[in-house]
Amino acid sequence: MNTVIIRHPKERLKKCSLEPLRKRSDLIFYKSSSSFKFQATGYVQLTVDSPPLSADDQGKPLLLLDSTWQLLPDLEEKIMGNPTKRSLPSNIQTAFPRKSKLFNDPKNGLASVEALYVALKTLGNQDPSLLDHYYWKDQFLAQF
Repeated sequence: MNTVIIRHPKERLKKCSLEPLRKRSDLIFYKSSSSFKFQATGYVQLTVDSPPLSADDQGKPLLLLDSTWQLLPDLEEKIMGNPTKRSLPSNIQTAFPRKSKLFNDPKNGLASVEALYVALKTLGNQDPSLLDHYYWKDQFLAQF
């Protein structure tokens, strides 16, 4: 099962938790642009405040939008069709230290690599190697 990751053009690669995974064959990366559109029908799109992801979603390709929370609405406008929107368990906490002084992040928001790990784990593909380059790996995994 492939996972598609669409990155907002203003997402800083230096801080992007998914960038070390770019060469993996099971992940497909796209960079959004002003003319970019993605047909997401048939995909399971990770969102906040949707029904929870479950084993029933196995076998469908996963769609992850990689962006700051503030820029996410711009990226969501690029998604066409009718993806199945799913959220991650609300009891999972990010290990990423949040420091935004301009806006509030969603209470159950995760770093992109954390969200990818939890989603794939929920779908039956536990792969801790996804977190190998994540500075807060040990703190994040301690909750499982």
